[in-house]
Amino acid sequence: MAWLHTWCGLVVGWVLFFVFVTGTAGYFTYEITRWMEPERPLQGAAPRYDNGALALVAMDRLQQVAPSAEFWSITLPHQSLANRQWVDFSISWETMPLEGHEHGVWGSERLDPVSGNLRTGIEPRETGGGSLLYRMHYALHYIDYQIAYRIVGACTMLMLLAMVTGVITHKKIFKDFFTFRPGKGQRSWLDAHNVISVMALPFFLMITYSGLVFFYSTYMPAGIAAIYGTDDQARGRYFDDLFGHHSHEAVTRPSASVPAMIAQAENAWGEGQVRSVMVMHDSGEEPFVEIARVQGSKLRFFDGEALRFHVHSGELLPPEPGDAAVRKTQEVILALHEGRFAEPWLRWLYFLAGVLGAGMIGTGLVLWTVKRRRSHEATGGHFGLRLVEALNVATIAGLPAGVAAYFWANRLLPVEMAERANWEANVLFLIWGEALLYAFFRDTRKAWVELLWLAAAAYALLPVVNVLTTDKHLGVTVPAGDWVLAGFDLTMLGLGLAFAYMALKVRRVWLKKTIQVSGATRNRPLAEAT
Repeated sequence: MAWLHTWCGLVVGWVLFFVFVTGTAGYFTYEITRWMEPERPLQGAAPRYDNGALALVAMDRLQQVAPSAEFWSITLPHQSLANRQWVDFSISWETMPLEGHEHGVWGSERLDPVSGNLRTGIEPRETGGGSLLYRMHYALHYIDYQIAYRIVGACTMLMLLAMVTGVITHKKIFKDFFTFRPGKGQRSWLDAHNVISVMALPFFLMITYSGLVFFYSTYMPAGIAAIYGTDDQARGRYFDDLFGHHSHEAVTRPSASVPAMIAQAENAWGEGQVRSVMVMHDSGEEPFVEIARVQGSKLRFFDGEALRFHVHSGELLPPEPGDAAVRKTQEVILALHEGRFAEPWLRWLYFLAGVLGAGMIGTGLVLWTVKRRRSHEATGGHFGLRLVEALNVATIAGLPAGVAAYFWANRLLPVEMAERANWEANVLFLIWGEALLYAFFRDTRKAWVELLWLAAAAYALLPVVNVLTTDKHLGVTVPAGDWVLAGFDLTMLGLGLAFAYMALKVRRVWLKKTIQVSGATRNRPLAEAT
């Protein structure tokens, strides 16, 4: 079990560290994106609008731009609990598909809720935002999605195996949780690894298993293949059965009062709880208007409440049949993985648990080298150990610096630059790759300290760069009470201080060991003479 635990963790440790770092950032996807789009206005108090009047304005516009459409959708202005941001007034539609085509042409427009005209204004800069970081934790980058899913899936399975074998290996797991002996070299690294691992073990098990459930149809395709076949259309038939597939007829403007439908929904849910209005006509069934509630308030995030009304009579229609228990269970597992239902305090708890996950992997990787360094140094060194040490330094210290560089690129790259979002990601991987080269050819002790200082400076100076390049800095966001933008800058300062502390701590340990080795070398002739 100890052997299995060690090698399961080592062979995929660097990929898993990358997955944990980018996945942890994903818990603040929308906050990161908002900071990376400084052209957007500051966040103020949510305004109130007459949703019934806005729906009539949207219907007028839809009749002009999409008189024959497969569906009409109206997004009313609201505060999204899921995206943790204000959602603007907009419309969207899809035209009826032409003969021989499966889908029509999709279109959308943003409308001004005051004038009803097309909304104009400064568009935010092109950026990958927090969404790109989030996608990296399961789709990696630069490679095909299906290949990336399988790589991450294999690494996730090995991590699950490493955690189970780790629990079996540590017989005194609860005692180890309360034991930490600093300054003891290998013993200290093992204590740190044990404490961090036990501290958030339920979270690690949940996040690992639920990550596998996300892509169940990719990792376990045999069940689908047995029922639906293995041809190119097999997965399409499976998902049509799972989610329901209907052909549609062209929609017409409802003759019943849509404002009355919205009012009925607001009476049931409360003011500000209506998210959208959709008009649709499934073939062979009665046309309907669906009023959907703001999502994100439940553990089953995708199970948004909705009321359906007949488009002509305005009569409330019976709800659709509920999902099967298996699908409900899967949705709960996915919601637990993403934490999209979480209030701010719980989201920060998710974030801290993710940081502990990165710490668990990092301490395990360092422990492997610490246990073997002395024996390999006695025999003149070993290329494998040197490579692992370089990968450790580059990933544990260099990758966070690369993530900070991703934010720097957002502020420093020209706004009009072609493929700007791609170059933000390129900067992240360039810094990470350069850190690997630097760590491999530089003395390991110096590389640790210098790259940790690089990460500290990269994070601590981000708010300064923000002051010099935008008007959405701490001097503006704190007085305005915009704690999303202010919180990002303050978090960057906190991360900078954390990496500075690690740099000082590592430097002190290396200096102490250097002095001890020098003293032992000087005393060796005397000891041999006596």
